[in-house]
Amino acid sequence: MSAERSAAPTSMRLPRRVISTATTFGQLAQGPAVRLAWPTLVGMGAVVAVVFQALLAGRAGIDVAAVLVMSLIGCILGFVGGKAYYLVLHHKHPRQFLSAGACIQGFLLVALGVIAVGAAALGIPIGVLLDTTAPGVFLGMAVGRPGCWLTGCCAGRPTSSRWGMWSSDRRLATRRFPVQLLEAAAALVIGAVSLILVLTTQPSIAGVIFVGAVAAYTFSRQLLFPLRTESRTRIGRSVTMVFCGVVLAATVSLPILA
Repeated sequence: MSAERSAAPTSMRLPRRVISTATTFGQLAQGPAVRLAWPTLVGMGAVVAVVFQALLAGRAGIDVAAVLVMSLIGCILGFVGGKAYYLVLHHKHPRQFLSAGACIQGFLLVALGVIAVGAAALGIPIGVLLDTTAPGVFLGMAVGRPGCWLTGCCAGRPTSSRWGMWSSDRRLATRRFPVQLLEAAAALVIGAVSLILVLTTQPSIAGVIFVGAVAAYTFSRQLLFPLRTESRTRIGRSVTMVFCGVVLAATVSLPILA
């Protein structure tokens, strides 16, 4: 009778390889996300907004100190509003408040609401104050929005178009539509136009410059939404664009007819 002999297990060692590579400081690397960019640029944008608001408010004869206090409170509460808006929009748990993102819509709603309420309480003309606030808001947004592009939030769809730029959605870095930069450019144009109007005109209806600027910005955002990874309903976009177009046309025609 023959017996089968099993081979004894043997260990195998792979040859060692040394790989050399260059590294970059992670916070500033062009990777899935640049973490320091968003708070830095958004903070700079807030400073730009407050400075322009204070200068234009002083030019309009409004108490600058009161405006600065209202704006500071508005920015703090607006940050909370932007976080809360993000949690609701993306169905996140409140426990993720600190780690979650923030939406500019929530920030603006709360911050501008604080300014309007404060102006009413102090007897400051709300419409005049909002007109002097509009240029700073959108010029500040033009500074802060590129932080979203570097951080990877509000990302554009991947594309092979020549207009695509290397960026990420915090997970995958590839060529994408730079929607954040396009939105920053739109905010820059709106801020510059509203600044010229505040400096060179005296509208018969106070607040019309602010309303027109907000309508123009909202309209431009709807144009860019199809280029973003986030989905939006076509009907909702169309209704919003029509409404903003009507409001924008009214802000142009009402001062002429008044």
